[in-house]
Amino acid sequence: MIAPLRIYLCFILFTVPFVVLAQNFSISGTVVDANGSPIEFANVILSVENEDEFFKGTSTDDKGNFIIENLEATTYYVRISFIGHEEFSQKIALSGNLNLKTIQLMELPESLDEVTIVAQKPTITRKPDRLIFNIENTALTEGSTLGVLKSTPGVIVGDGSINIKSTPATVFINNRRVQLTSDELIQLLESAPANSIKSVEVITNPPASYDADSGSVINIIMSKNLVTGYRGSVSTNFTQGVFPRYNAGTSHYFKNNNVNLNINYNYNNQKINRDQEETVDFLDDSNNIEEIWSSDVNRNTWSEIHNLNFNFDYYINEKNTLSLTSTGLYTPRLKNKIKNNTVILDNNQNFSSRFTSDNLSRDDKYNIGTDIIFRHDFDDSASLTFNAHYTVYDYERNQSVLSNFFDQNNMFDDSSEFKTLANQNTNIITGKVDYSLSVDDSSTFDAGLKYSNINTDSDISRLDIINGSEVVNAENTDAFEYDEKVLAAYTNYSKSWDKWDLSLGLRVEQTNIEGKSLTLSETNTQDYFNWFPNASISHQISEDVSINANYKRSVTRPSYTDLNPFTLFINENTIVLGNPNLVPTYRDHFDIGIDFLKYFTISAYYDNYDGEIVELPRQNNDTNIIAFTPTNLDKKVDYGFDFLFQKNITDRYFLYALTSFYNITEESDFGEGFVKQDQWSNYSVLQNSISLLEDRSLDVSLILTWVGESLISLSTVEDRLFSSLSISKSIFNKKAIISLEVEDIFNYQNETYSVKYLNQQNSSFRDVDSRYIKLGFRYNFGNTKLSTNERATSAEERDRLKDLN
Repeated sequence: MIAPLRIYLCFILFTVPFVVLAQNFSISGTVVDANGSPIEFANVILSVENEDEFFKGTSTDDKGNFIIENLEATTYYVRISFIGHEEFSQKIALSGNLNLKTIQLMELPESLDEVTIVAQKPTITRKPDRLIFNIENTALTEGSTLGVLKSTPGVIVGDGSINIKSTPATVFINNRRVQLTSDELIQLLESAPANSIKSVEVITNPPASYDADSGSVINIIMSKNLVTGYRGSVSTNFTQGVFPRYNAGTSHYFKNNNVNLNINYNYNNQKINRDQEETVDFLDDSNNIEEIWSSDVNRNTWSEIHNLNFNFDYYINEKNTLSLTSTGLYTPRLKNKIKNNTVILDNNQNFSSRFTSDNLSRDDKYNIGTDIIFRHDFDDSASLTFNAHYTVYDYERNQSVLSNFFDQNNMFDDSSEFKTLANQNTNIITGKVDYSLSVDDSSTFDAGLKYSNINTDSDISRLDIINGSEVVNAENTDAFEYDEKVLAAYTNYSKSWDKWDLSLGLRVEQTNIEGKSLTLSETNTQDYFNWFPNASISHQISEDVSINANYKRSVTRPSYTDLNPFTLFINENTIVLGNPNLVPTYRDHFDIGIDFLKYFTISAYYDNYDGEIVELPRQNNDTNIIAFTPTNLDKKVDYGFDFLFQKNITDRYFLYALTSFYNITEESDFGEGFVKQDQWSNYSVLQNSISLLEDRSLDVSLILTWVGESLISLSTVEDRLFSSLSISKSIFNKKAIISLEVEDIFNYQNETYSVKYLNQQNSSFRDVDSRYIKLGFRYNFGNTKLSTNERATSAEERDRLKDLN
C-alpha cells in the first residue's frame, strides 16, 4: 500500500503545471512584528492620488508575505495595518516591480497602573506539518538551550539523545542543520544560553528542501534584528548536581546598513556522574539460568569545552548578500573513568566469583565547520542561494583497562591489562544551490541541488600488557577508510486557495558508499537511488474547525562509526562492535488531525520503518560476553493518537496539556529465532507559565512530562516523570537577569531497561545525574533592543559523526 502511494504522489507532483504570467508591475513585501515574527492576515491597502481612496488590496499569508500585481506605473499610497499594531504608510512612485522587503509594525502599548507594557504571552501554534513553541519573554529564555528543548512539547532529552517521543530528532538552528556529533550537540546546547531564542519548531513532516535524512526535525528559531547598533552580554551559570558544573560566555553583536556581525564564545567545565546497576542472566541450551552476573558501575566524566560561533553577513546591495558562518568546538580535556565491580552467582544465587575492572580514557578532539553563502534576490519575488560547506573533525582516544579476578573464596586470582589507541579524522565537503519563487500571492515554488562528499579515516590499536611489556594484539587492531558521495535534487510547490492549503514536494538522492577495512582486507560497497516524496494538505471547515493531513518518506543512514568494524572494549566482558553491513533505514510517516473550538486538537499518526538501525546488547551465553552492536531490525511500526489543549487562562497565565497513546511494534530475525514485541505507552505533558509582579519582571514556568512504560530497541523502559521549574527575575532596569532552574524535582527521571527474548535476558538501572539546581546571571550592555543573527551551519552529514563509546 505504501509503495503505490509514493508512486502516486510522485506522479501528482510532476504533473502539477506551473504557469507564471507577468503582467505590468507589482508591489510585494513581508510584514513582521517587533520581534521579527511574521504577521498573518495583515491588511495591505493600495490607493491612488487620494490616500483614503481604495484602489486594490490584499492580506499577508502565514509567512507575512504579500504581493499586489497588475499595476501601472504611477504614484501610490501603501497602508498596512493589523489589530493591536501601529499603522504603516508610505508614498511610492512605481516604475517597475518593487519589493518593500521587511516592514515592521510596532505593537500598541497598553496602560496598566502607570506602568507601560507590551503584553506578550507564550504560545503554542499547530500547523499541518509542525508545532511551534514560542518562548520569548518567558522564564525558559533565562536557562540553557538544552533546557528549552527539554520543555518543548513532544521532545524527550535522554542520556545522549534528543527524541520526538521515541524517534531520534535532527536539530536545526534557523533552518540550518547543527553540525556536531550527538554528544557534542548536547554539550553545546547545555552551555548555550537561551536568551536569543524566539521559538522552537517540532516538524514531523519537513518539506523536500530538508535533507532526506531529516525524518523528524527540531528547528530552533533565533530572534532577528531590526535595529542598527551594538549589543553585548556576559553570562555565567553554576549548576549543582552530584558534582558542581560551571559555564561562562559572552556574546557580541554589531549591525549597520551593510553588515551583521555576531560572535559568541562559551566555556564549559563540568564533571558528570552516572551510576548503573546491571544484571545479566546467562542461560544454558534450554534457556534456564546458568549464571547471574550482577554489576555495579560508576562512570565519571570530566570535560572542558570551548565553543566559538561566528556569523558575518555583508549586504552588497539590495539584491545580493554574502555570509560567512563558522562553528568551532574544541575539547582539550575529556576524561572518562569507569569503575566496575561484577559479582557472579550460580543458578542458586550462591557466590561463585567476581571481578573488578577500571577503565580510564582521555580524549582530545576538535570540530570546525564553515559555510560560505551567497544569496541573490531577483525583481520577480525570486531568490537564488549558493552554499559551500567544509568540516574537519579530529578525535583521539587513549584508553587503559585493568581487570582483577577473584575466586570462589573472594581471594585474588589473576589480572589482565591492556591499552587501546583510537583515532578518527573526518572531512566533509558539500555544495548546495536553492531557487525560490513566489509564483503569485498564493503559491510558491522551490527547487535545489546538493552534492556531498564525506571521507573518514579511522584506526585502532590494542596493546596487551604482558609481564610489563606492551604486545600488539593483532586480532583487535585495524584501520578503516570510509567514502560517501550523495547527489540530491528536490522540488517543492505550495498553494493556498479559498480555505485550502496544499504543499507537494519530492526529493531524489543517489548514494555511493565504500567502506574498507585495511587489516581485515574487507570492502563493503553500497550504491542506491531513492525517491522521497512528501505532501501536506489542510482545510478550514469553519472558523473554529480545521483538518490537516501529511505524508513523508525519509531515510536514516548509518553513522560512520557504526559502519566501522572495530571492537572497542569497555572491559574484557563488555564490548562495542561496529557493523559494516548496516543498510539505511527508510521511514514512511502519515498523520491526520483536526483543530476545533480554538483550544483543542486531536490527531492520529502512523510510522512504518524498514530496517531501523538500533544498538542492541547481545549476550553470548558461551563466552559470557555482552556486545553492543548496531543492527537493522526487519520492521518497526509506531502509531498513536494525540489529544491537546492549550489556552491563555488570563493575560498572565498560559496552560498547555497533551496526552498521547501510542503503540510500538518491533520485529527481527536473528538467525536463531524470530522476535516480535509490541507495547502500548502513554506520553503526557502539563505546562504552566505565569508572569508575576506589576511590571511582569518575574516569570515562572513549571513543566511536567510523563513517559509511561515503552518499547525502545527491543528493550522495555519503565515509567519516567520529567519535571522542571524555571524562575527568572529582571533587575537593573531590565539590563540584567537572575535565574533559577530546578530539574528532576521528584527524582523520577532515571532509566530502567529490561531485555527478555530468545536467549537474551538482562536488565539495567541508570542514574543519569539529571537532578540538579542551576543559578544563572546575565548582563546586557549596548543597545539592548537588538537581537542576534546567531545561527548554525548547515551540513546534515555532520549529524552522523559519532564519538567512540
